[in-house]
Amino acid sequence: MPRKSQNFNPMADWLQLGASGMQLWSDACSVIALRTIRMAQGGKTAEREAQLMVDEKIDANMSLAMKLAMAGPSSPEATMRRAVQHYSKPVKANRRRLMKG
Repeated sequence: MPRKSQNFNPMADWLQLGASGMQLWSDACSVIALRTIRMAQGGKTAEREAQLMVDEKIDANMSLAMKLAMAGPSSPEATMRRAVQHYSKPVKANRRRLMKG
């Protein structure tokens, strides 16, 4: 939905979205590395982490699909922004959790 402000700058919006996407990518890379280390150690902790990872991915994808369906038609930028915001929260939470222990 276009903004009503006279200062609307679509390039700035896409640059901000790109920066948010790059932050998500960076956080996701950290989570992948930390999970790989945890799972490589084996044992019950590795099994729990693997199961948690699968469950989280299914939940995140299903809930995003519902959010997008409920939002109705929107621009590619709005859809992408919703997706980046949606995935950023659990990825950051996982990074914090995995960094602790």
